[in-house]
Amino acid sequence: MSAMLFNEFVVAATAEEAVERLSVLHRQAREALSQALRRYLKERAQPSALEREQFRYPELRLTYHCQGEVPSTVRAYAKVQVPGTYSVTVTHPDEFRRYLLDQLTPLMADFSVTIEVGLSQQNIPYPYVVEQGDELAGSGVTAAELARVFPSTDLSTVSDGTADGLYDWANIDPLPLALFDAARVDFSLRRLVHYTGSDWRHVQPWILLTNYHRYVDQFIRHGLDQLLADTRYVRMVLPGNVLVERGMDEGEMQAIIEGVVWHRYQMPAYHLIADDGHGTTLVNIGVGPSNAKNITDHLAVLRPHCWLMIGHCGGLRQSQTIGDYVLAHAYMRRDGILDRVLPPHIPIPALAEVQQALQEAAAKVTGERGEALKKRLRTGTVLTYDDRNWELHWAHERALINLSRAVAVDMESGTIAAQGYRLRVPYGTLLCVSDKPLHSEIKLPGSATGFYQRAVSQHLAIGIAALDLLRGQLDSLHSRKLRSFDEPPFR
Repeated sequence: MSAMLFNEFVVAATAEEAVERLSVLHRQAREALSQALRRYLKERAQPSALEREQFRYPELRLTYHCQGEVPSTVRAYAKVQVPGTYSVTVTHPDEFRRYLLDQLTPLMADFSVTIEVGLSQQNIPYPYVVEQGDELAGSGVTAAELARVFPSTDLSTVSDGTADGLYDWANIDPLPLALFDAARVDFSLRRLVHYTGSDWRHVQPWILLTNYHRYVDQFIRHGLDQLLADTRYVRMVLPGNVLVERGMDEGEMQAIIEGVVWHRYQMPAYHLIADDGHGTTLVNIGVGPSNAKNITDHLAVLRPHCWLMIGHCGGLRQSQTIGDYVLAHAYMRRDGILDRVLPPHIPIPALAEVQQALQEAAAKVTGERGEALKKRLRTGTVLTYDDRNWELHWAHERALINLSRAVAVDMESGTIAAQGYRLRVPYGTLLCVSDKPLHSEIKLPGSATGFYQRAVSQHLAIGIAALDLLRGQLDSLHSRKLRSFDEPPFR
């Protein structure tokens, strides 16, 4: 089919037809841009005006006719609230196929909508079709020269305006169909590769975030056990896109793992991939709210089903014991990192489904329930700072901590929860008390080592068990608590 025909917007009768047309248009646009780029590197031949017309993202449009239907669904997503035209540019529709179908299929079933697909006016920046980066090596062509010839990244057009509610829905046309357009998604996909050390396509929809490498060791051990037991998991992907496959013997697996150079990457990720598409990713985000915001900004474009923070905290109550757990029911954000887009006076609600899953997982893994579990698992407010040495300001902070009734302090949880709220990704926090800085129980080398050996394995097991429980309740997990009244139809 000619390129000119693809410039037209065509009505799709089914969700599958819409996604297939998106895929064809995206493949054609990428290939046209790639071919023109290779030709320029080899011959310095500039693309023609007709070729340039093809260097664009596909666009998905939905027109809601509002014929009086009032769908009975309590679903928090895949619904439209006001009549009009909604649109979004789309990248990598093949990889996002399941997500797109999950949104379009119920929309087309429950509402009087027309779905159209065609080429947008948004150019694909040339760096997003350069997969490995070595295509440019030895060409003698600079990035500045390429930017004069081909569409380049224009960060002035990339924003989180929809997620942050910056648009006046009464005066924009078309309305946003999704939180992120194609340029924003591509921007984050490249950042994920840079920070995590593995292809973004390996990231699973169930995510654990931690701030200690010791959790990584236990996650790898868990992954090996699952692969050796021939469960639904088929492979584990380690930083550097290193693969450990089901069917290997344990010695071969261990040899591969020992060769991984995870320290090359700022926030290395480990992916346990299942044959049903519902695997688990663990990201060691390091310490601090800046890292926490950074990685969740980018993970959010993949539209994961849930992310959980499992890390260490300082216990603030005398009754706590090192090794106890804290299940965050509220967050006091003193990290400052999101204050401009999500002021700290905005409440971050606990999600009932996540809270219940974490508590049930803790009971299952520890074997304790009732009063016995209450002695180990404390619920309450978690205080998140951006200053690792906050104790030096204790005299100034004491009154506020007392007012908040905080039971634990850390540097990431409030940021991760706020990002989940802001970017509509279900979230939760289960922390383990590693020290009690206000009660003269600090991390000393000997006691810390003993604590890590005892606590990390069980803590990780609780996080994994909680995700297993949440997989069975997807519809209710994507809570209406995360949706506003000005909300795109797609989750």
